[in-house]
Amino acid sequence: MNSKKLLAGILMVAPLLAQQAVKRPKVLGVAHMAVYVKDLDKARRFYENFLGFGEPFTLPNKTAPGVRIAFVKVNEHQYFELFTEAGRGEGQLNHISFYTDNAGQMYAYLKSKGVAVMSDQGSVSKGQTGNKNFNIQDPDGHIVEIVEYQPDSWTAREAGRFVPSTRISEHIMHVGVLVGDLDRSMKFYGDILGFREFWRGSSSPRELSWVNMRVPDGEDYLEFMLYSQLPAPDGRGGKNHASLTIPDADQALAELQQRAVKTGYDRAIAIQTGVNRKRQINLYDPDGTRIELMEANTVDGKPAPTSIAPPPHPGKNH
Repeated sequence: MNSKKLLAGILMVAPLLAQQAVKRPKVLGVAHMAVYVKDLDKARRFYENFLGFGEPFTLPNKTAPGVRIAFVKVNEHQYFELFTEAGRGEGQLNHISFYTDNAGQMYAYLKSKGVAVMSDQGSVSKGQTGNKNFNIQDPDGHIVEIVEYQPDSWTAREAGRFVPSTRISEHIMHVGVLVGDLDRSMKFYGDILGFREFWRGSSSPRELSWVNMRVPDGEDYLEFMLYSQLPAPDGRGGKNHASLTIPDADQALAELQQRAVKTGYDRAIAIQTGVNRKRQINLYDPDGTRIELMEANTVDGKPAPTSIAPPPHPGKNH
């Protein structure tokens, strides 16, 4: 074949290859955070009585009487999932989840990028609550569920319900997970999933502590909790966390102090100002998972400066 014919062939094939490339669908926000709980009654007392959320539905155990997963509703798109089964020996976190506008296209897109789908059935199916979903793993082994809400799902069925006025917050601003290798996580969440970095913070000038990555098509974000030495499993609940938006920390504090007496919450409740210059209240569920309540704006309306500290050494004590 001469060079002209070869060039013509390449020019004909190139558009076909471009058409076959799978476009990443939207990643709209945090869907839920799922955690292990040893005592569901105590966990319900924390998430429902103390934090004020409603519980629209549960899933039963498959092999014994009782509840396997309790769903605690924050808003129409965001939940906490409380797993009563034994953990994987990796701490309190079961998985984190983000929602998309097209799970099938996201499945195809991730496969085209070489991302393995867990328990791969060759397509996306509906879960037990009626939403389309599938699981992948990030570079640190955290399970990440991708979900697309369906109009005939249990989630849609309970629209407008189980959103009591007692909710201490109406929005999960972010979820945070432990990250041991910043470069690998940036490639996975940034290059592949399209998350956008917008802030870095440090608890000391010697080493970077946090990197905030906003979903590409919304305002929610994922917080990388960087480490040089991985905490023991029972100490990871303070790092793997969820952050709830509150309009006023003083009002939230006063309300929580009243509820603490009624619900038996016996940890200290106090307002702190974070490195990000936002006021926050750190709470812990009965199993040690941290639930952070945080105001949306900084104390003076000015953005916190981003850190230039180096990240922890990749793989060190990993």
